[in-house]
Amino acid sequence: MSSWICDNAFMIGLEVQHYLGRARDFLQGMNVLAIEEIYELNDEIAKFKDSLALLGIHCAVSYSDALRTGLGCTDVSSEDHRNAASDLKSRLASRKFENLQGADRLGKLLSKKNLITYAAERATESEIKDIVLQAQRFSAWAEEAGKALRIEGW
Repeated sequence: MSSWICDNAFMIGLEVQHYLGRARDFLQGMNVLAIEEIYELNDEIAKFKDSLALLGIHCAVSYSDALRTGLGCTDVSSEDHRNAASDLKSRLASRKFENLQGADRLGKLLSKKNLITYAAERATESEIKDIVLQAQRFSAWAEEAGKALRIEGW
């Protein structure tokens, strides 16, 4: 194996670890806020519902970036991430990875981003709980996919 290939795999592994670390950090932050919210340990937490949902969405984006980078995507910096779900699905299919439900879940989460970030009206409690649940499920799927695909840096 040439040294360029080894260096390239190493660099991809580092990039994957960067996105993966960010994803896990967002997930942990979301889960901490979600536990507080669910058990109502802190009445002040209601002020952070949008943050809770945004952490979930960014968690999914970072997991997607880690997977896509590990699967050969060289540009995951798209501001709107519109193509992230279809790109992920295409890359998974090319590797003959059969469980594509995570890519579909990512698309649904990304469709909620404008509601949370830009809409004049606030998301309902039900919408936020759904985003949290879908982000948790996507995260579990992404962790399994990254390991099953033996992505460098996972």
